[in-house]
Amino acid sequence: MGIRYLKEHAALEGQVTVEDAEALMQYLREAEKPTVHLGRCEHLHAAVLQVLLALAPRIDALPADPWLAAVLGAAGEEQPCPA
Repeated sequence: MGIRYLKEHAALEGQVTVEDAEALMQYLREAEKPTVHLGRCEHLHAAVLQVLLALAPRIDALPADPWLAAVLGAAGEEQPCPA
């Protein structure tokens, strides 16, 4: 399926491929309040994951995959600065 760009968020659904990475990056950079919904996402290409980690949009719903949800959830949390 890929990505549907809606008024309030980008919905990443099914298999999100490398071809989706650049358009997602552009959308997140231009959005006033960048938000993504990953509730129906089954697989993300590593390039798309890098875009999400680099631009850190608000995540409305995490994916069902436990590893991916943990990575994206941890990226949204504030991490203490190492001493």
